[in-house]
Amino acid sequence: MTFRLLQNFKGSRALVISRLSGRESTLETTLAKLGVACEFPEIADGRAQIDIAPLSPDRDILFVDGDLDEAIAIDVDPASKLPPVPVIGIVGVEAPGRLKALLNLGATAFLRKPVHGGAVYTALFMGINQFLLRADAHARLLDLEERRRGRRAVLRATILMMREQGLDEDAAYSQLRRESMRRRQSLERFCEELLSRWAKPPDTSDRTTSITLQGGNKQAM
Repeated sequence: MTFRLLQNFKGSRALVISRLSGRESTLETTLAKLGVACEFPEIADGRAQIDIAPLSPDRDILFVDGDLDEAIAIDVDPASKLPPVPVIGIVGVEAPGRLKALLNLGATAFLRKPVHGGAVYTALFMGINQFLLRADAHARLLDLEERRRGRRAVLRATILMMREQGLDEDAAYSQLRRESMRRRQSLERFCEELLSRWAKPPDTSDRTTSITLQGGNKQAM
């Protein structure tokens, strides 16, 4: 994943979790001018009637009114601390508890009440691009961790190849690399699979095994 600054939001969809009032007209009108469709999911018994699962981060943005108590539940990724889609908090009462609740939903930008048209683009720009930036940083960390584990496997496989076939370090590494290319696998993945095969105990069910006794003699078992 590569972060790319997004400046045009045409074709996006905003789902506004808020009780309908005159304030939403400014938000809806401004979003429409930016090419963003606006929807207001129904709120029944204090909960927004919306399914988060099918939402797409490439299209959908959630605007959540912080003055509503637990109107929506969002599973934030424990590692990246990101919600499934960008979240922009609509702030009325600036109480620490309500701001914290929006942060716990993964909000990356805020829009103050009453909503002014000139503030909508800034909130949209910051909310979406901060979401993309954090997602990109998390993806890079995962990639680095994967490479770190993979390099460890390459080192172990090289050492074992040197021991098994009496090769020097360069020759063992080259052989591993050639074999991974022949199998059209990354070197790291090939070495991980090779180590996994080497770790399996040999099948000794049909042959006699022996152990070394003191003095170097072997006894069949």
